[in-house]
Amino acid sequence: MSTQAVIRTGGKQAIVAPGDVIEVELLSAAPGDEVAFDDILMIVEDVDSKIGAPRVDGATVTAKVLKEVKGEKTRAVFFRRRKDSMTTKGHRQKYHRVEITGINAG
Repeated sequence: MSTQAVIRTGGKQAIVAPGDVIEVELLSAAPGDEVAFDDILMIVEDVDSKIGAPRVDGATVTAKVLKEVKGEKTRAVFFRRRKDSMTTKGHRQKYHRVEITGINAG
């Protein structure tokens, strides 16, 4: 078992290990840049684990931004009680696809 970490970014949590590719909400980085996540909630190593209260002090997870992608399209339909009276709106959220390069337990 390799080192794993639970990170929080964009209001969501993810379990990551080195080499994983995940999608996170847009960051202030361009494709090819290195980013560091410092909101680490837990780190699990082979036999040792560190649980933060609420986060692990000094721990960071580094990642490389691969590209910007769009998520699935969501549609919202608004009906009114008149005949043939409705409105449809759609939305596609943008994400950054990142590859986890390392976990530093601090």
